[in-house]
Amino acid sequence: MSKTRFATVLILLACGFGAALIAGFSGNLANEVEQLPPKEAFHLYLLIGQSNMAGRVPVQRRDRVPDPRVLMLDDQDRWVLALDPVHTDKSIAGVGLCRSFARVLTDEDQSITIGLIPCSVGGSALRQWEQGEAHYESAVSRTQLAMANGTLRGILWHQGESDTLTLASAQTYEQRLIEMIHDMRTDLGAPAIPFLIGELGEFLVRDPNRPYAFQINRALFNVAAVVPNTGWIDAHGLDHVGDQVHFDRRSLNELGRRYAHAMMQLYASEVAVPSSDVR
Repeated sequence: MSKTRFATVLILLACGFGAALIAGFSGNLANEVEQLPPKEAFHLYLLIGQSNMAGRVPVQRRDRVPDPRVLMLDDQDRWVLALDPVHTDKSIAGVGLCRSFARVLTDEDQSITIGLIPCSVGGSALRQWEQGEAHYESAVSRTQLAMANGTLRGILWHQGESDTLTLASAQTYEQRLIEMIHDMRTDLGAPAIPFLIGELGEFLVRDPNRPYAFQINRALFNVAAVVPNTGWIDAHGLDHVGDQVHFDRRSLNELGRRYAHAMMQLYASEVAVPSSDVR
């Protein structure tokens, strides 16, 4: 075999091996993490709400590149490298805000690893996140399981789109969310855990098909203003993918950064209290 042909074969083999590595990241089994960081350095974040927390941006190859310091609890309750889609609530699940959120935190503190606990469900209304309902109980159960390995540092909430359609839901939203936050903190044994609340997109407020979007945003803002250890994440300047519902890629990346900075501000204020207790 000539040197030129031999070199060509080597290049093809190398390319094939690289492709195999990339393909290997398509299955979570290949990404399962055998050795976790120390509990105090493994910071856990629960992700709850509906599709804008889960994300609906189509996944590209760059979204499948892992960061060894960002893990997620998969749908089999295994710790794996976090790759988009982090959520598997629907077949259309895509890129969300959570990996952008995690990158800011790991860039800020080189000593920590982030553990994402994805529990968001597209199309879900607040009533499905109340104590005793399936989404609520699943989120609490998965978080308690995760806390055996790490320290719960916060809860990220982005929900409300499904409650913009009826006056009855909008009128009671504020009090129901306050009660849900209290119940979830109590059930997790974390009464002071930070709870971040995201604003619905401005485009939803302009949508005539969602007549109570403004009221839901006002309720979300009010909850963040009155409930201790909560943070408000504004959606000013963010855009949708073209469907008037879901944030686009740029907006999700920015929203993730906003959540991260709000979380760091709560801890900098020294009022937030992490929890590693399992109840």
